[in-house]
Amino acid sequence: MAGLIDPITLCLMMFVAACLLLMVGFPVAFTLAGTALAFALFGYGVGVFDLSFLTAFPQAIFATMTSKVLVAVPLFIFMGVMLERSKVAEDLLDTMGKLFGARPGGLAISVCVVGALLAASTGIVGATVVTMGLLSLPTMLRRGYDPAFSCGTIAASGALGQIIPPSIVLVFLGDQLLVAYQNAQMEMGIFAPDSVSINDLFAGALLPGLMLVGLYIVYQIIVVWLNPDKAPPIPEDDRIDLAGGQLLPTLISSLFAPVVLIIAVLGSILAGLASPSEAAGVGAIGATMLAGYRIDRTRGLPIVAAAACMIGLLILTSLFDLRLQRDVIGTGEWVAIAAALVLTLGLTWGIIVALQRLYYHIGDDGTGILASVAQSTMSITAMVFVIVICARLFAIVFRGFGGADFISAFLDNLPGGTMSAVLLVMATMFILGFFLDFLEIVFIVLPIVAPILLQMPMPDGSPMNPVWLGVLMAINLQTSFLTPPFGLALFYLRGVAPDSIRTIEIYKGIIPFVLIQISALVILWFVPGLATWLPGLLYP
Repeated sequence: MAGLIDPITLCLMMFVAACLLLMVGFPVAFTLAGTALAFALFGYGVGVFDLSFLTAFPQAIFATMTSKVLVAVPLFIFMGVMLERSKVAEDLLDTMGKLFGARPGGLAISVCVVGALLAASTGIVGATVVTMGLLSLPTMLRRGYDPAFSCGTIAASGALGQIIPPSIVLVFLGDQLLVAYQNAQMEMGIFAPDSVSINDLFAGALLPGLMLVGLYIVYQIIVVWLNPDKAPPIPEDDRIDLAGGQLLPTLISSLFAPVVLIIAVLGSILAGLASPSEAAGVGAIGATMLAGYRIDRTRGLPIVAAAACMIGLLILTSLFDLRLQRDVIGTGEWVAIAAALVLTLGLTWGIIVALQRLYYHIGDDGTGILASVAQSTMSITAMVFVIVICARLFAIVFRGFGGADFISAFLDNLPGGTMSAVLLVMATMFILGFFLDFLEIVFIVLPIVAPILLQMPMPDGSPMNPVWLGVLMAINLQTSFLTPPFGLALFYLRGVAPDSIRTIEIYKGIIPFVLIQISALVILWFVPGLATWLPGLLYP
């Protein structure tokens, strides 16, 4: 019977079956693992699959659970959820709206800027779109903004979480690209392979992400210039008095601290002062203290002092070697170690105060904010890692059927070389983005196609750069999540939009932003230096 059933046919059937089951709503993790296991057993029964391939699965689980890179995931999730549940994000949006609202279109520009900041703090598209929709859409409609323009602005701004670091998408892309890049080099006979890190991908995505924000704002300015009635200024009573004494206190209380936190997290990663996991820990603690300060600003001294202590610790760490497990420690280093211990005590005091306030303060769901954040972080993290593990089983079975070799031969034989192969992979990921979340796409498609693409040359003839490829994929997925009629970001927005907003208005408003996204992909294709220049500068 083995001669009657081609393993490649079974492999393709498994891929199609998994996609169909996901589209009809079966749980992602169990669909991936169940489909893979069922086809593996069937393939073994007809003699075209060797069950010894499954012995790699326990090692894949162990590698996932011990990955130092993926430690950053729950910490970044905690940081984003904490900023959302403690209403820090709401204060940020309200302040920016009042600051820019004096001009026509100012509220839309503030939504775009805040969307970029929230993207840098949460990194989860669904959470950002829902948050922006709940907080800003009613305000924009109440201020007389065009519904289509408002919906397009919110959906596009919320989807920036795909590309602006530190993004969860980039963390998983970096993890997969590291393995794929090393496998590609081994296949090319390079037995001392180079490496690509999440730091490289964060640095590579920064300029394209800022370029997208700039293009969004330029489009908003043009729309308002052509038709001011689509985005009128907010009433004078709701603005911040720039000439009076409101500006500085408002900026410090609502805007300055979140921006400093995001810059500290991202800056410490790009500067090489901290790994993504360490920076995520700083972000989680910083978000906790920021939330505790917001609850009771009148008694903010312990938390302000703790923030100063944390900054002091970062400075000491960059200037001195604070390790105690050494034979020789100089006098200056002993002084720095003693100062670090004092600063650690001050930081601990502030963290305890913040946690106590968050524990007793009741949120909108009727439970303490700390308990709510911990539960949400645990459930999101568990969901993510179960998907990751089950996707590993799917990839193992796919390779066991010879699917990777088939895809490799298919892409190598395409007319047009690298351009055709990359465009085909991008088109496939784009279509899958209508129906699947980024996790499924990253862990199903990337392990199969990335090692093949990374063996091909760039459009300019140079060796394929994994950072450029990763950023291209991230923007492509972001575009897919925004494209009507199946874009997932549009479904998230439709779920929180008022009944007065018609679905066609959401589609109409997002189309210009989709065209901007496609333009950004074209620019990145012809100017790969947008993604490769900063990593090369920071990590030569």
